[in-house]
Amino acid sequence: MRFVHAPILAISALVTAASIGIFAQAQPPATPKGPGADASRAVADGGITVPGWTGAIDAGQAGLTLNSAKFALDGAIWKVTTGPAVTYWNPANKATGDYTVKATFLEPKYMNLNSHPHPYGIVVAGNDMGTPAQSAFYCAAYGNGNFIVRGFGPAPFQMNGRGAASPAVHKAAAVGEPVTQDIALSVKGGRIECSINGTVVAGFDKADVVTAGKLKSTDGIYGLRFAHNTEVQVTGFAMTKN
Repeated sequence: MRFVHAPILAISALVTAASIGIFAQAQPPATPKGPGADASRAVADGGITVPGWTGAIDAGQAGLTLNSAKFALDGAIWKVTTGPAVTYWNPANKATGDYTVKATFLEPKYMNLNSHPHPYGIVVAGNDMGTPAQSAFYCAAYGNGNFIVRGFGPAPFQMNGRGAASPAVHKAAAVGEPVTQDIALSVKGGRIECSINGTVVAGFDKADVVTAGKLKSTDGIYGLRFAHNTEVQVTGFAMTKN
């Protein structure tokens, strides 16, 4: 009889996860699941074609991989279609000290791929990205006027519960109509703040986010975050020093 020891099985599982880009644990949904809720689906011709970028999908999305979502370049526009919930980053994009990371997100057809609003936004403070020990912090907006502030440490954590409404967050005129959000995350002094469309919608002391079970540091990789089944165009992605 042949025995396989547990440590070998554990290493095998880790290698398999790495090969398909799955490390981040699944975030709880900001919109309760119920009748008609949409399941994650694979995107045709998926994968990453933006030079230098990589990513990881959330765990718990059975049968899906990083290639089940699509991150492509069309001129000066990044086009993202998911698929599984995913975080994208370029390992060369690192910010330290005081900084702001921002981008403009266009949802060309609100709720085009889903039955309820799904968020998209900015990621900062990424450390050990793509590994089981990763930590990161993000702020994301919905086309219905809501936003969330969450992270991985490496387990998912929430900074504003299941989300909140803000008059700063733009609302789509109707299902299938376009909606645009300017989203920024800033680290300055002892604070980290999320701004949407020029208004600070949430802010936290560093001591509340750089702590056990949350962030290792506010220094780190910055990138983009998308919930499952979203279709978004991104422009103006940039980091500036504060």
